[in-house]
Amino acid sequence: MKKLVLFSLFLALFVIILGAYTRLTDAGLGCPDWPGCYGHLLVPQTEELVANANAAFPERPVEAEKAWNEMIHRYFAAALGFIILVTFFVALIKKAKRKATPIKLPFLILLLVCFQGMLGMWTVTMNLIPIVVMGHLLGGFTVLSCLFLLYLRLTPFRIPGGDSQIRNYAKFGGIGIALLVGQIALGGWTSANYASLACTELPICQGDWTARFDLAGAFSIPAAENYEFGVHSYDERMTMHVLHRIGAIIVFLYLCWLAIALYKKSSSGLVKQLTVTLVLVLGAQIALGVSNVVYSLPLTVAVLHNAVAACLLLVMVLLTYTMYRKY
Repeated sequence: MKKLVLFSLFLALFVIILGAYTRLTDAGLGCPDWPGCYGHLLVPQTEELVANANAAFPERPVEAEKAWNEMIHRYFAAALGFIILVTFFVALIKKAKRKATPIKLPFLILLLVCFQGMLGMWTVTMNLIPIVVMGHLLGGFTVLSCLFLLYLRLTPFRIPGGDSQIRNYAKFGGIGIALLVGQIALGGWTSANYASLACTELPICQGDWTARFDLAGAFSIPAAENYEFGVHSYDERMTMHVLHRIGAIIVFLYLCWLAIALYKKSSSGLVKQLTVTLVLVLGAQIALGVSNVVYSLPLTVAVLHNAVAACLLLVMVLLTYTMYRKY
């Protein structure tokens, strides 16, 4: 079961990366229906199938590259869902044999991945409405985190001699996770509304951005038939981008403080290694965020920005889990 969960963990991270790639290549509606693509399990390829697909969806003619990007993401997401289902049944069998196996967490993960599938469907059927796109992103990060937590539950370990001094900082780890998730949500909202390049200068936004700041508009959902490429005004998208930058500064300062405090207080080599890892991953994430602005959102950098955000969350989960566990 532990190996199965570990495989699921890596697969979930890969699905998150595929999802980012799909979104950033504007392939979220590469297939206008769900769960198939133009009524088929594979992307239409022959002239006849393409002609039929174009006739059935005249507003969304077949673009093979985008369609394949979308379907490959769906294939791997479906595989992840199947493996999580198998994991749950393995946990049930072990529990029936009265073995010490977590059962509530595998069940929660199964529910989460089912809901994640529904969010994937709504992303397409509701034409990329931002709240659903952001929810789909957060759902993926939640499944990833819960899988990692399950893996940790199946991997009992202790710090030799204990490290009771850091227990007082456990709650700050939880706060750090909350701040990081909030920042990921802001990033998801910015990306879902195509606001990643609303500000093209550093360290502040170009022009008199404070006079154009529109907080209410930035979190509104205007009525529209299709949300592809964004429907908000420039001022609203600029506000989203600025808030994401402000959030990045807050999270950076808080996590750096937490890492330094834990490094000084902890007597454990493991905790010290985790704090160093946290700072390194955090630094990489900030560098990628800056590169997105400087180099106008290159695809590779933007996808890595999502992947490293997931890794940063996993580091925080591990660090906080280490502080909360019993000695």
